[in-house]
Amino acid sequence: MKSLPRITLLCAALLAVAACSSNRVDPKDYSGFLKDYSRLQEAKSPSGDPVMRWIDPKVNINQYSKVFVEPSQFYPKPQPTAVISQQTLQEITRYFNEALRREMASVMPLAKGPGPGVIVVRPAITAVSTSNEGLRPYEVIPIALIAAGVNTAMGGRDQDVDVGVEAAFLDGSSQKVLAQVVRKGAGQELENDTQKLTLNDVKPVLDGWAKDMRASFLAAKQKGR
Repeated sequence: MKSLPRITLLCAALLAVAACSSNRVDPKDYSGFLKDYSRLQEAKSPSGDPVMRWIDPKVNINQYSKVFVEPSQFYPKPQPTAVISQQTLQEITRYFNEALRREMASVMPLAKGPGPGVIVVRPAITAVSTSNEGLRPYEVIPIALIAAGVNTAMGGRDQDVDVGVEAAFLDGSSQKVLAQVVRKGAGQELENDTQKLTLNDVKPVLDGWAKDMRASFLAAKQKGR
């Protein structure tokens, strides 16, 4: 049996690495929602996903007794497409609001607005996009590349769903920034470039982010004791 050409094996390895790092945040993905990205550093979320994060080393979260979750927003404002409707975009922000409030309410009481003793969570969804699925390692074989190209041309290729979020955490009195985070996630793949994106396709990502935020708050409370 002949061994695969070295270039084929190299391409397969590179593609495998790319697939594993799809949730890694690239600075070119920064939206401008956060005022200062220079302090962000690579870190891991409680669930193990890569994030870019900064936390004021002097902050003690236990000095706050309530949390106010601002309504999430899209930044920049997205334009609906044939695949991602305005209704779906609205459903996504509405659900993210509910998920954040649900998870944060299990850590500390929810406030009705900013003020003394309140930590403010200011989230923004910075990307909801679909794109042709990256080639799998086995598709490096020339004949498979041709087949993949034909499938893409006919609109039949699976579509990756990428979602991005940025969030700032502020003192409810001074509006001083206490922490920032930027992260990406992958929704459920769509079967082709005509399938409509629905809220259910990104719910797991939104739920995961909200749960990670809760876990981060709990860890910070433990550390501050």
